[in-house]
Amino acid sequence: MKKRYFIAALLFLGVIVALIFILRDKPATPAKETKAEDPNVVELSSEAQRNANLTVASVGEQKIQEMIKATGVVSPDETRVAHIYPLAQGIAEKPYVRLGDHVQAGQPLLLYDNIELGETVGEHLSMHGEVAREKAQLEVARKSVERANTLIGVEAISPRDYELRKAEELQAEAAVQSKEAELARSEEKLHRFGLTEEQVQRLRVSGEGHRTASHNTLRAPFAGIITKYDVSQGESVARDKELFTLVDTSSVWVLGDIYEKDLGRIPGHGDCLVKVSSYPDERFQGRITYLSDFLDPSSRTAKLRCVVPNKDGRLKLEMFADVFIPTTSATAAAVVPGAALQDIEGKPVVFVQRDATHFEKRDVTLGERGEQQAQILDGVRPGEKVVTVGSFYLKSALMREQIGGED
Repeated sequence: MKKRYFIAALLFLGVIVALIFILRDKPATPAKETKAEDPNVVELSSEAQRNANLTVASVGEQKIQEMIKATGVVSPDETRVAHIYPLAQGIAEKPYVRLGDHVQAGQPLLLYDNIELGETVGEHLSMHGEVAREKAQLEVARKSVERANTLIGVEAISPRDYELRKAEELQAEAAVQSKEAELARSEEKLHRFGLTEEQVQRLRVSGEGHRTASHNTLRAPFAGIITKYDVSQGESVARDKELFTLVDTSSVWVLGDIYEKDLGRIPGHGDCLVKVSSYPDERFQGRITYLSDFLDPSSRTAKLRCVVPNKDGRLKLEMFADVFIPTTSATAAAVVPGAALQDIEGKPVVFVQRDATHFEKRDVTLGERGEQQAQILDGVRPGEKVVTVGSFYLKSALMREQIGGED
């Protein structure tokens, strides 16, 4: 009996010793971030920070020209918008473009049968024939006067007959001049329909009828994009119907709203910066060309126009934009190392150290950005500490927490 108790005691003691060795050799649990209550804050233990090689730096300060931020919309340059109508009533035969097409200056847009052009061609050819007849009659009248000059010298005709022949010559000359004036007017009308001098001459020589000569081609007055398309093959078109709208987007307007309180701080001309959410890290250089002389009574804002080059077409019409307008005063701007910047959901952010273990995600507005550092127009203050090395680790941790919070 005592032997059994002794064996059991030995076994129990062996188990205790084994557990001690197992616990002693078990590796420590890796340090990891813990979820904070604020969804924009990552809590990271000191050991986890060491593992991530986390480094912080103080936000610097730099004097920059003070900017006013205005909201705006990308709009077409109204001086480069063409509303294209047919020259006269007709029938659409062949559209060459579609909505959204990029076209070059002079490119055909639509071939259509111009009814009025056909009528004008017929009138012009008829008038050309009348001019020829009147000239022939003038030639007869001139020869009659020449004969009268000979006959009156030998008193073969009376002075009265001579005067009658002379009057007939003058009437023939007047008739020719009248018909030539009508012919010139019809020719000018043909030119307004787009026919060249060579084409008009070819009409006179060939006698081409109105059925084949009445076709007009509408062409693009400049390079741009078709933003309106309202015609179909076989459709009747009229002079007052807009068939196409052509917009040259190589330069656009950004129309911003300036609050009444800020009007005295900005010039009505000069440079400005434009940013759009599609390209959060880029700034488009613009030029202020207009500041409204009156306010919108409902919003108490004045309209500002900024002209922005857009050769690559990345600024799309109706995009929302932020316009940064320099003022006459300078202010201190925050400066952070480039490594502190991360991108979350298309927006630049930094991680600000709250205390020893808490790091807050801050959305920031970028100013000038160089290879080593970037200006922060809004989001952090000089003297705050931001994470540089390890900022991507905090971004990943924050994204994991947000994904985990949705489960």
